[in-house]
This record gives sequence, C-alpha cells and structure tokens, in this order.
Amino acid sequence: MFTPSAYRASSAYKRVGVDTTVPGADSHRLVQMLFDEALESISAARGAMQRREIPAKCALIGKALRIVDEGLRASLNTDRGGELAGNLNSLYSYCVQKLMLANARNDEALLIEVRELLEPVAQAWRAISPAALAAQAADA
Repeated sequence: MFTPSAYRASSAYKRVGVDTTVPGADSHRLVQMLFDEALESISAARGAMQRREIPAKCALIGKALRIVDEGLRASLNTDRGGELAGNLNSLYSYCVQKLMLANARNDEALLIEVRELLEPVAQAWRAISPAALAAQAADA
C-alpha cells in the first residue's frame, strides 16, 4: 500500500515543508508525522478562521493541503496497496477538494469534515505501528 522506501516518505515529508527533524525516522513514522501535522494545521486554520486572520488561515490550509496531497497521497503505493490504497487515494483527493473549498469559502464546517475524515485513518495508522505490532505479538 505504501512505498517501502523510507527515502520516498522522507522526500514527501520535506516537500510539504513540515519543520521537524526526520533523520533516522522510518517510513511508518514519517507517515504518522504527516498525519499529525495535517491535523494540527487544520485545527490551527480553524482558529485563524474564527479570529478572521485570513493570511494565517490561507497559509495553514495550504500547508494541510500540501501534506495531504504531496505527502500522504504521494506516499501511497497503488501498485502494491490494492483496494485499500485506492480507497485512501480517493479519500485524500476528496479531502484536498474540501480543503480548497474551505479556504475559498471561509467555511469552518469543511475543515471540521476533513479533520473528521482524517482522524480515524491517523488513529488506525498509529494502531498498526511497529511497536504496537511487536507488543501484540508478545502478548499472544
């Protein structure tokens, strides 16, 4: 589903301009960081929208857009990921469209919708972390 290359994930992470130290992080951790930063940017954009801070709102939504499109979506391996990768690709495309509309229309409800769509995927991603899988195997 996702490319096995940590290099590609790291590249996507750097491309979207997220300011975090990534050396040594594996591709799983990089995707988790993308989710975390996208969700944080959406929340911050809502706050900026409520405060009528238009330049900040635009920058934050733009950041979330880049993370979802150039980070999460670009890291999908649709050749190996099958139906799940295809479904995630569709979800990310939908989120990109809604983020663009939220920015253009100054629509907080659309930001909430995107956050509600991404949050369960982010939680599922955290649940399948290598550490969680190792702990589950130890309990079995």
